[in-house]
Amino acid sequence: MNDNLPLPAGEPPVSPRSDHGRVMRAFNASLAFVLVLVAVFTAQGHFDWQPWAVSPLDRAGLLGILGAPLLHGSVEHLGANAAALLILGTLAGSVYPKATLRALPLLWIGSGLGAWLLGDIGSHHLGASGITHGLMFLVFVLGLLRRDRPAIAAGLIAFLFYGSMLITILPHEPGVSWQSHMGGAFAGILSALLFRLSDPMAPRKRYSWEDEDEDDAELQRDSDLEPPSPQRVPVLWQPREGQDYVVLPFRPREPGSTRD
Repeated sequence: MNDNLPLPAGEPPVSPRSDHGRVMRAFNASLAFVLVLVAVFTAQGHFDWQPWAVSPLDRAGLLGILGAPLLHGSVEHLGANAAALLILGTLAGSVYPKATLRALPLLWIGSGLGAWLLGDIGSHHLGASGITHGLMFLVFVLGLLRRDRPAIAAGLIAFLFYGSMLITILPHEPGVSWQSHMGGAFAGILSALLFRLSDPMAPRKRYSWEDEDEDDAELQRDSDLEPPSPQRVPVLWQPREGQDYVVLPFRPREPGSTRD
């Protein structure tokens, strides 16, 4: 069975209670990840974290692809990424739970590869900002691709809060890893293309006037392509019983009458 296909449009809509449950699950998962980041940041002063950061074009720095998103350089750095993860993670996980779950490994690896391939040699890249950029681009591009009501709403909300990420994938500020931002954004776009049908499409509301338009169009097609049914043909005359012809009597013209 292919899980990457949408449900038919006639499926019953999801109940509000189910929607609330999806939002809470996505929020709890995002909050749990943020708490992990806080715990790792608290422990950073007690171990050498540099081997776990991304060192561009260094074979040993490949280990940072796995560990760099868990590390942060300051409380402000951690706070900015934590807020973005809570908002974008909840938004993506509640609207696209399957697509988000499948996209997370690509976002994680993509942000690290972007820093490893494009970063300056000798620098160290760390932080979860590449994943936050990947989530924003995932939600935004899915809104453009799917174009159902929840997808459009999620895309607009993501752009309202973090539309500036469209700019931060380019060099803009010293000390900020735009390379990991670009890698995460590319992974988010790729994930949107790959997993755009992982979650069912929301059923579209059907209006009564659409049914009337379809009925009128069907009647018009019938009248254009096929002769009318016998029931619709008006009866002008019928032959007498036992005769296959009909004699139509004509009244004689009265004297003095004229014809038009």
